[in-house]
Amino acid sequence: MAEAHQAVGFQFTVRPDGVDFKLSQEVIKNIYLSGVTAWKKKAIQFKNGVLAGVYPASPSSWLIVVIAMMSSLYIHIDPSLGMMDAIKENLPYRRDCMSVQTRAVLSAILFATGLWLFLIYLLRYTLKALLSYHGWIFESHGKMSTSTKVWLCLVKMFSGRRPLLYSFQASLPRLPVPSVDDTIHRYLESVRPLLDNEQYNKMELLASDFKENKAAQLQRCLILKSWWATNYVSDWWEEYIYLRGRSPIMVNSNFYIMDLLYVTPTHRQAARAGNVVHAMLQYRRKLERGELAPLRALGTVPMCSTQMERMFNTTRIPGIETDFVQHLTDRKHLVVFHKGRFFQVWLYTGGRHLLPSELETQFQRILNDTSEPQPGELKLAALTAGYRIPWAQARIKYFSQGINKVSLDAIESAAFFLTLDDEPQGYDPAKSNSLDSYAKSLLHGKCYDRWFDKSFTLISYPNGKMGVNVEHSWADAPIVGHMWEYILATDCFHLGYTEEGHCKGDVNKNLPHPTRLQWQIPNECQNVIETSYLSAKQIADDVDFHGYLFAEFGKGLIKKCRTSPDAFIQLALQLAQFRDQRVFCLTYESSMTRMFRDGRTETVRSCTSEAVAFVRAMEDNAQRLALFRKAAEKHQNMYRLAMTGSGIDRHLFCLYIVSKYLGVDSPFLTKVLSEPWKLSTSQTPQQQLNLVDINKFPKYVGGGGGFGPVADDGYGVSYIIVGENLITFHISSKFSSPDTDSYRFGQHIRKAMLDIQALFKPENDKTRHKTDV
Repeated sequence: MAEAHQAVGFQFTVRPDGVDFKLSQEVIKNIYLSGVTAWKKKAIQFKNGVLAGVYPASPSSWLIVVIAMMSSLYIHIDPSLGMMDAIKENLPYRRDCMSVQTRAVLSAILFATGLWLFLIYLLRYTLKALLSYHGWIFESHGKMSTSTKVWLCLVKMFSGRRPLLYSFQASLPRLPVPSVDDTIHRYLESVRPLLDNEQYNKMELLASDFKENKAAQLQRCLILKSWWATNYVSDWWEEYIYLRGRSPIMVNSNFYIMDLLYVTPTHRQAARAGNVVHAMLQYRRKLERGELAPLRALGTVPMCSTQMERMFNTTRIPGIETDFVQHLTDRKHLVVFHKGRFFQVWLYTGGRHLLPSELETQFQRILNDTSEPQPGELKLAALTAGYRIPWAQARIKYFSQGINKVSLDAIESAAFFLTLDDEPQGYDPAKSNSLDSYAKSLLHGKCYDRWFDKSFTLISYPNGKMGVNVEHSWADAPIVGHMWEYILATDCFHLGYTEEGHCKGDVNKNLPHPTRLQWQIPNECQNVIETSYLSAKQIADDVDFHGYLFAEFGKGLIKKCRTSPDAFIQLALQLAQFRDQRVFCLTYESSMTRMFRDGRTETVRSCTSEAVAFVRAMEDNAQRLALFRKAAEKHQNMYRLAMTGSGIDRHLFCLYIVSKYLGVDSPFLTKVLSEPWKLSTSQTPQQQLNLVDINKFPKYVGGGGGFGPVADDGYGVSYIIVGENLITFHISSKFSSPDTDSYRFGQHIRKAMLDIQALFKPENDKTRHKTDV
């Protein structure tokens, strides 16, 4: 199918009298339009790059300053305090090309330009100084101090108007390096409830020895790096936590995001994929041009957008010792996987994106194709699911030349990867395990039907449902969630479908067919593929997953209890963990540090002494509500510290990396970095863009996403606060552990949520009574 093209671009025939060469007019037209589009794109990117580069000023402000300086020449006022005269004196004087008047004008322009650049830097550093203030985070919700109100007004004043996506990057403060004393104090405080007296005393001795003998040297190196690099954590975090890992990234690193829970816009697989891919191309165009609005806390405080740069055209390339992230620009195709075959689909025609109806046509052609996979092709993608070293070796040996290299390059250089799955998935209230099956399909699939190295794999199911599997090294979940919110809103509320469920628009049947990628995979390579598949399948089969929709109450009721929804849920998780395991454990909660340049995440250690006291009180019925409020306040404060650069774990991690570079052995750091996180949690943000009013359209809510278990005998829990009345939980563990059970843990979470909510019933009853009166 794919090899037979309906139109031939050019032909040549060797004849006795010479060569007869014919070139299709359609090809010439498409080449011309593609060139025009490329130049337009470069011009727009250049323009927006200039706008972002001079922000919060603008090119028009330069003209205003120049006009002001020029005007001063004619009214004989020198606002430069003699600097324009000094510039004029240093300009070459020639009667034929550089008269006195020309030199005066040029000196005014040069001075105005210098003054304009100085004002830009002054505005930026003023804004950076303002953004370094984080007192507002520690204030009670709804009780903003006068100083914070003044600060907000100043931030708005210096933030300029109509910022582009990257306009604030140069104004974001650097992530500060906490003091060693503060970090060690907070660390010891975090492990106190988990250790007995003897263990804690040993840890205190290790910490004291580290602080007195080795910390100062390591801290100096770290501070030096913080002055030199834009972020002292992020590059090492990406390299050592993600890219140097030699274990499979499937389940262990990649995460997933679900489709809308209750709504399926169309049940036609090709049509849904067509709309979603077209929406992604629209998003990519806005992203490449920097036309997306920057994300801002309180609608004012900007967040770092660096991670978004590598969303498309990006692949993780395997290496023997370490992987690397390959990011390309302006990729015009994607690769589609269906029933063991790989197809290349071009995304442009005549210098424009393919329309949704045209994409539907292309995907339907692939679905209709009945050709068989080539030898070794069916499970080829299992190489990306298995261990990294065998994949790196196979890539060098079998995919570095010839047709295999051409086909692999097509996959790795694609805008993204699309799987047209052949098994329906999605949430079905009538099937108790439908969310479990859906999550496992997105997380690992069949172990060979997702290209786990791509920045993300878009997955389309036969019943119209969608989902995304995301490689983790290049970005964190909120970044992909931002894109996914845009896609779903555009798909459902802007593009839409016909009454028959097809994409809107005319159907162009003259498009060149998708092209089958060709492979010549020897038996030795097929053996490597099978080995990778078996190791990946063992990991996938061990994932015990449970998806749970908690609909008894949501954010709305929790806020009436005058507490943070995140703290409420985290304490419920601590209560559930204790009831499930009868012991407390080191707990990881991911917090973002994107208020700083190139910021990613920090750890909140949720199992605090206050949380332990509350959980024990829940079991013996004493002073529960007061202890809950104390524990919730402690959790909120720790979360705020993590957001503002005063966390524990990233600082200790970087000190450990420095110690390895310097050859300094630290038993304290080694002990800290080897501690297992038996409960790993994360909240996936919703409504980052506010494109859909979920109060008006309550069925258009996403299912959130999740990840695999971090510890062999622990739980991974992702939770999503959806609107006012729904919280979704994604719980993972391992079947091989006799101590864990994801369904059981989900039931413990439900009971813990209800038990904590019951503590506030007297308060809520009083509130309702006052309202009635």
